[in-house]
Amino acid sequence: MEHEQAYPPPAAPSAYPPLATPLSVIGPQYCYPQPVDLATVRKVLTITEGNFAVTDINGNIMFKIKGKFFSIHDRRLLTDAAGNPVCTLRPKIMTVHDRWQVFRGESTEEKDLIFTVKRSSMIQLKTKLHVFLATNPKEDVCDFRVEGSWLERSCIIYSGESNTILAQCASHLLDGL
Repeated sequence: MEHEQAYPPPAAPSAYPPLATPLSVIGPQYCYPQPVDLATVRKVLTITEGNFAVTDINGNIMFKIKGKFFSIHDRRLLTDAAGNPVCTLRPKIMTVHDRWQVFRGESTEEKDLIFTVKRSSMIQLKTKLHVFLATNPKEDVCDFRVEGSWLERSCIIYSGESNTILAQCASHLLDGL
């Protein structure tokens, strides 16, 4: 059963060891000292609304994703469990690699840019994304790399071009949700 809980809820134990060096992209208030297993769950199946929730393995809502999929502004808003804006996701218009920009809170101003995400190449069999922090404007080397498959319901987030795994989601982790 799914229920909302004040952020941050107590973390459910994970089977994965903690990172040697903690890493904060959005803010330290969203970091836990140990790994937390999360799942993205479609809450309402509609064509125009992007209503998804990110829950822990006990069904506690950690984040919500809201937004119009077919609108002029085509933005998504990530909120915490209490509904407070965390960041805004917006596609960049007219890009070859399907670039998205992520901003603090509800802003879409360049001064509030946190990171950008783009496909690593135009043609892909499996999803491969490059993430560039706002502090990396040259984008010579990505800060993070995301590789995954929608069909397999899995993805892995790596540190830059290395093979160091920072996070992962796999369908076997979601069994029982």
